[in-house]
Amino acid sequence: MQELSKQLTERFPFLSARPSADHPAVNCPQDNVLELLRTLRDEDGYQMLMDVTAIDHYEASPRFEVVYHLFHLERGGYLRIATPCEGDSNPICQSVTELWPAADWHERETYDMFGISFRGHPDLRRILMWDEYPFYPLRKEFPLAGEEVELPAPDFVEQTGGVRVEKAPMMGGPFHSGQKGPMSAREPRADDESWTEVKKRGSDLEGEDDKPREFRPTRT
Repeated sequence: MQELSKQLTERFPFLSARPSADHPAVNCPQDNVLELLRTLRDEDGYQMLMDVTAIDHYEASPRFEVVYHLFHLERGGYLRIATPCEGDSNPICQSVTELWPAADWHERETYDMFGISFRGHPDLRRILMWDEYPFYPLRKEFPLAGEEVELPAPDFVEQTGGVRVEKAPMMGGPFHSGQKGPMSAREPRADDESWTEVKKRGSDLEGEDDKPREFRPTRT
């Protein structure tokens, strides 16, 4: 795994090795990502784009990375390419739909969940949430319980008697994913188990405690 990453970084000086516990992985500047992906597809046998997703690094900058998983059709095996997005509040990345038309829906989902725009995408719009939905559910600041919003379809509201999208029950929460260590150790877990659906959460736990634990001020 490390040998392939080393070969790629020696062959493409703009790449850097990326820590990984499963597949070979490299970091690529966005200015070079299309060139790299085209070469890997046409010359190296990585013809299948398996996935396009993203990572929100929250308070770091660049905040967002887009991640591509490629698969080698002849010898098998995956390769992970990560590239930083331009901008932290309104992130932008280059679309790869010209290389893999199937990236269309992958990029739309990433836009829908993270708010990352893809330059050159032929039809960039939401794919899971409705067009007017005001949030990006996979951003770190989005609460695990969700946000209460009005449903957009008048006929559905009429049939349900004005039902709203409500927050999910969060007994023991807030829940946060860890920001440090390997991804395998970052499953969301409850920060405070002193309250339940019956016993209300104390007001002193609001505010700063809604942040992931690594970003809270130290208390004395």
